[in-house]
Amino acid sequence: MIRKTIALPAAAALLTSLLAGCGVEPADGEGIIVGTTDSFAVTDSTPAPFDPAASYDVSAWNVMRNTFQTLLRIPRSGTRPVTDAAERCGFVDKQNVHYTCTLRKGLTFSNGHKLDARDVEYSVRRMLNIRYANGPVSLLSGIKKVKATSAREIEFRLKKSDATFPYKLATPAAAIVDSETYPDDGFIKSFKITGSGPYLLESLDDKAGKAVFTRNPDYKGGLKIRNERIELRFYPSSKAMEKALRDGDIDLMNRTISPKQVADLEAAGDDRVDLVEQPGQEIRYLVFNTEDETMGRRSVRRAMAEVIDRKELVRDVYSRTAEPLYSLVPSGVTGHRNSFFNEYGEPEKDAAREILEEAGVEIPVKLELAYTTDHYGSVTEKEFDNLEKQLDDSGLFKVKTKGVPWAKYRSAALEGKYEVYGYGWFPDFPDADNYIAPFFEKNNFLGSTYTNPEIRDELIPLTRRVADRVRTADGFGRAQDIVAEEVPVLPLWQGKQFIAARDGITGVEWALNSSSVLQLWELGRNTDAD
Repeated sequence: MIRKTIALPAAAALLTSLLAGCGVEPADGEGIIVGTTDSFAVTDSTPAPFDPAASYDVSAWNVMRNTFQTLLRIPRSGTRPVTDAAERCGFVDKQNVHYTCTLRKGLTFSNGHKLDARDVEYSVRRMLNIRYANGPVSLLSGIKKVKATSAREIEFRLKKSDATFPYKLATPAAAIVDSETYPDDGFIKSFKITGSGPYLLESLDDKAGKAVFTRNPDYKGGLKIRNERIELRFYPSSKAMEKALRDGDIDLMNRTISPKQVADLEAAGDDRVDLVEQPGQEIRYLVFNTEDETMGRRSVRRAMAEVIDRKELVRDVYSRTAEPLYSLVPSGVTGHRNSFFNEYGEPEKDAAREILEEAGVEIPVKLELAYTTDHYGSVTEKEFDNLEKQLDDSGLFKVKTKGVPWAKYRSAALEGKYEVYGYGWFPDFPDADNYIAPFFEKNNFLGSTYTNPEIRDELIPLTRRVADRVRTADGFGRAQDIVAEEVPVLPLWQGKQFIAARDGITGVEWALNSSSVLQLWELGRNTDAD
């Protein structure tokens, strides 16, 4: 077993850009089997798992990024979007409010219908009209007007300057759907997908525990597809998935590999399995209901920030497969600042006690921590047990924990039913804006009533006017400082990315992008491998 730590060179980004429009490489005829602990079901909170207007989580986006097309996409290396369904795109003004794209010729949907600019306009209007609370509509809410000016030309007018708009067009929120198939006022309430991406969803049998994707012979875009068929197999646990990998029943596994499995795979010495580690931009954090009688008191939130020991958490629960996180914006993203460490330093119980006593808060503070039992992996329960112990051991808090299945968890969180609850965030695109705006804009992802006028009305608009994203660091730094002062959320850790694959599977080092999305088209098979 070889562990590979991947640090992709800058030259690869340049090479990718040069090759982006060169067509499709010959693909391996043999299918590749990928294991996952993700599951899909039609529920009240997820009525249409693969409808772009309805789904906003990494597991569904893993499927949608491989089956739908967007005008732009994030390349295999680098962060600047490149074209996919579009032939070219760009702002046509200096204010970053007028954006146009020209589609490639000959685009078609998987049902044979022609794809043109009117479908792009329809897809955006549909997302904005449905405005589903659990969906990704917030990513497109800055659009003032969208219009197909010809069969291949599409024009966007934005409400305000937004240099991040091309990144948003590269997300499944901007997936292009067939205007003749997808209703304008409702969802496709099934597992059916009509797209124009690199793969067709041939079948999904939740009872049999598998989905089959076949290469789309009519795909026209910038991706190079290196296989003909992908079979996604669903497992009830990471342990069962690992056994399938070791037994040769699957070729690769990714979501979710537990910290213990990382350690076991490293120690096993199995030369049939490679473990690939990459830097990750997934984050975990606590959300506070600032309307709650207890959590609405800033002193309580600040005292928790003083007590929680992130180093202990990643050491004892995550076996150092994660890094302590002291800001919503993770390290490796332009604009990152360790604001929580700068504000609180190392955990200090006496400082926390002083905060509570000065505010006249009764000690110990009674509270309930909620977490989801089945969305981020089985280790989540251990994480919240550790948080409970840390807070209780301080003598300042008396904590209960509550585990809730994801099917109920998301909607309950939006309804304000939890005092404090845990969430994970996989970035929609690799920019600091995507770690600030979704949480603090109006109609934010959290459904939070917390408002900071400086972040919402000054810093977010200011940074969006800047095309050179390096120059946004000061603005985002100030936003992170405000979050550390007021603590509407509490960042905990930043994850590393791991994929385990059997020897002979190629492209593994490219299979995860910076947003933790599995890029199935990168996977191939070395037929000469033992």
